Amino acid sequence: MARPKLARRIGCRPAYSCFKPNGVPMSELSHHQLAADELEAIRLVDLMGLQQQPAAEQLGVSRQTLGNILASARKKIAQALVEGMALELQSAPLADKQAANNKE
Repeated sequence: MARPKLARRIGCRPAYSCFKPNGVPMSELSHHQLAADELEAIRLVDLMGLQQQPAAEQLGVSRQTLGNILASARKKIAQALVEGMALELQSAPLADKQAANNKE
């Protein structure tokens, strides 16, 4: 049995709920769901330029876990861009945000 997923410290909300190719109805597209922690990892490392260790600490996970989250997110994003898929962006549930903030 897998270990339960620990609450992550998510510092952003997606501006939109999905990104998709222009002119193609969502019902006709395959899609990937980008989890809130995947989006946050991409934001911290690729957008803000943090090294993996500080980004992992900010997210509340180990450096290895952050690396796994980044690899998964980058694969989904690349596949969506190359194969013309939609990306559905998940927001962190309010309970997860409160639990992560209480652990600080």
